[in-house]
Amino acid sequence: MSHPQNYELLLIPDHSRTRTGAPGRPIRSAVVAATGETGASGYPRYAGEGMEADIDPETRTVEAVLIDGEELDPGMSVQVARGDGSNPRA
Repeated sequence: MSHPQNYELLLIPDHSRTRTGAPGRPIRSAVVAATGETGASGYPRYAGEGMEADIDPETRTVEAVLIDGEELDPGMSVQVARGDGSNPRA
């Protein structure tokens, strides 16, 4: 199966949701490229610009992630941007 070679990831503060339940605006983005490795989650690993993530290419779901070598802080999420670079949940 052929996997995408790169994705744009968005770091989003979930704790800043509005009353409508919309997520906060991304506070950081990074383009990650395929490493050729499979992560502990069993999905392809991507890395770049301080982010390392295992991404399910079928659903475009981030299954595991490190930000600058650290686990994701509570209240934050990382998601794959849509093709137009906008927030995936907007």
